[in-house]
Amino acid sequence: MITDPDIVERAFCRISEGQVHYRVVHGDPSLAPIVLLHASPSSSRSTAPLAAALAPTGRTIIAPDTLGNGDSPPPAPDDPDIAYFADSVARLMDALGFDSFVPYGAHTGARIACELAASRPDRVQSTVLDGIKEYDDATRDKILANYAPTVKPDDHGAHMVWAFHFVRDQALYFPHFERNPEHRLPGFMPPAEMLHAGALDVLKALDTYAKPYLAAFRYRALERLPLIKGRVLFLKAERELAVLNAAIEEMATRVANGTTAAVASTPEAKASAIGAFIGE
Repeated sequence: MITDPDIVERAFCRISEGQVHYRVVHGDPSLAPIVLLHASPSSSRSTAPLAAALAPTGRTIIAPDTLGNGDSPPPAPDDPDIAYFADSVARLMDALGFDSFVPYGAHTGARIACELAASRPDRVQSTVLDGIKEYDDATRDKILANYAPTVKPDDHGAHMVWAFHFVRDQALYFPHFERNPEHRLPGFMPPAEMLHAGALDVLKALDTYAKPYLAAFRYRALERLPLIKGRVLFLKAERELAVLNAAIEEMATRVANGTTAAVASTPEAKASAIGAFIGE
């Protein structure tokens, strides 16, 4: 399988909010492209390996930075919801000249992909969701109050230290602000290079990184999933958060045509499952 990262190019496309940054693997323009929607608080940098791994599908792969993340402009509303972010992706695809597309989304991106499938059945026939869950009201309220704090640049660079620990703590605890044994995550600590890259993503969008995050936690997935008429693949990745994997079967029952796939947490394994799904 081709996974050469050099196959992934970078580009910008203007919509009303400004120039959206995206990564792209060029493929057959007659096929519906796959749109990779990343998790918060990262950028399309995190989906670049998956984009490269999906190259053998022959489809164009488009991986935008969500508005408010990476090198994309901030959202226009002060308090945007997932419907707004989904609309921004649809408008980006309009600007790129694609009528239909296959959205893949991870975490925050999964909510955006879900909303695209629910609200635009004429453009989305197949969808891949990688980590989606709806939290109870008490958990949601606690997360909204604590998960994505407002942080300003500090004269002594304390915001830089905060960003690194913010990213690191997400690998140690869920939610990350509950730093106690009860909320300790199993598994491994990501290498320092990965934490560094994640911290840079946060710092690059320090003023706006929280907006997609908070929209994702407010999103009522259980209300929107039944509206999806097309096919949906729910990925169950080996190293995914346990609370997300535990919800997959319930999520899949909420759609008319849903299926699940257990995969390793590698770009190649996910690409193989996605390629098989869209090729059916």
